[in-house]
Amino acid sequence: QVQPVESGGGLVQPGGSLKLACDASGTVFTVYYIGWSRQAPGKQRELVASISSDGSTNYSDSVKDRFTISRDNAKNTIYLQINNLKPEDTAVYYCNTNVRSWGGVRRDFWGRGTQVTVSS
Repeated sequence: QVQPVESGGGLVQPGGSLKLACDASGTVFTVYYIGWSRQAPGKQRELVASISSDGSTNYSDSVKDRFTISRDNAKNTIYLQINNLKPEDTAVYYCNTNVRSWGGVRRDFWGRGTQVTVSS
């Protein structure tokens, strides 16, 4: 399928770690970047990390010291390592592929998300 598929979410205690995975193996288009976003209840979705086709990475200021995005090209999988989890990290985490789609149109494909809950 063209949409990426997220996995790895769960319930974690504060201070714990998680590694989320984004399976982008169904992508058939040229990829500009793959990103991880999150949406907490009642809040807008925010982009927290992205990795470009050349391997360069970007992070939002709120997470750059605790989140690490990486990729496994052989598996077409993008990972998001989250350390020192805080209750405010609780959200649904989404992966998106930003691609050159049909007709040369640039667009995003989104996964369904994976829930991360940080609570003691």
